[in-house]
Amino acid sequence: MAGGMDMGAIMGQRMMEVANAMEDQVDAEIHKMEKMGENDFEDLKQKRLEALKKSQEQKQEWLKQGHGEYSEIPEEKAFFDVTKNSTNVVIHFYREETFRCRIFDKHLRLLAPKHVETKFCKIDADKCPFLTQRLRIKTIPTLALIKGGMTKDYVVGFSDLGNHDEFSTEMLEWRLGCAEIINYSGDLMTPPDQGGATNKKKITIHAKPKAKIIRGGRGRRNKGDDSSDDDGNDW
Repeated sequence: MAGGMDMGAIMGQRMMEVANAMEDQVDAEIHKMEKMGENDFEDLKQKRLEALKKSQEQKQEWLKQGHGEYSEIPEEKAFFDVTKNSTNVVIHFYREETFRCRIFDKHLRLLAPKHVETKFCKIDADKCPFLTQRLRIKTIPTLALIKGGMTKDYVVGFSDLGNHDEFSTEMLEWRLGCAEIINYSGDLMTPPDQGGATNKKKITIHAKPKAKIIRGGRGRRNKGDDSSDDDGNDW
């Protein structure tokens, strides 16, 4: 009993210390604002307005690039244009006859207008054999997550999403947030579907593959080139 009381006292002390630290931080911010003059407030207001203007301009530029909607890439050549023009890209490699591709379609259509900072699109794997081979895509559906012209990560099937068909849109959003391919505001440490009635198994993310630089050419390598396809870093 004494040990339990001691532990309770320790926890109480720690909570008090945290509360005091937060109070000190708030007091410091209030004191800082009290010392600010009229010109300081005007500068803050101007900086805030400039940041909002810049953010709006960036959003309009994204919309011009086709962000905000879930679209189809008709051919391999267009793939390189998309990855060159947009910093963050989620590309769904699908096949028309694969049922689970339609599950990804449903969720990606919902996420595209919510995350205009990222380009969401799809491409028929049967129409892009060069890409599927170079990206080593063996499972359909697969999402290729591309950042700055490089493949940053993959979502292969539903294995990172609870390994079942009934995962939520929020679950996929969380997974994309873990890859830093979207601006995610939730808790990355806690998957939204974790602990749900339909999924008791702990969710883990598979190891990330090596990144590949995406280029538009298919040129042959020189015989004297020491690089090889095995390193997975170059197109």
